[in-house]
Amino acid sequence: QVRLVESGGGLVQPGGSLRLSCAAFGIVFETNTMGWYRQSPGNQRELVASITPSGDINYADAVKGRFTIFRDNAKLTGYLQRNSVKPEDSAVYYCNSEDLYTKRQSWGQGTQVTISS
Repeated sequence: QVRLVESGGGLVQPGGSLRLSCAAFGIVFETNTMGWYRQSPGNQRELVASITPSGDINYADAVKGRFTIFRDNAKLTGYLQRNSVKPEDSAVYYCNSEDLYTKRQSWGQGTQVTISS
């Protein structure tokens, strides 16, 4: 059974840092692009960052220079390090995986992140 389990959400003050983790179960981690999406009330889900199995990275313009995506293939886990967070970064963050060969996608349950003083 495929599962993506996010952790690390919560309340952070503006300017602070937070790391999200996504543990993958039931997928061939080494052939999956891992991505982070977010959705805030009234808005569509949007891509934040993604990293391919070979390490190619894509960031949304809004987070470039502040967020870092990385992966640990040995731990079957993806990460999103968020620095210098802003109130507009508040959202539910979702982990996503897509297999390079089968194109099968999976989603995590989402983790709430709130940036507020």
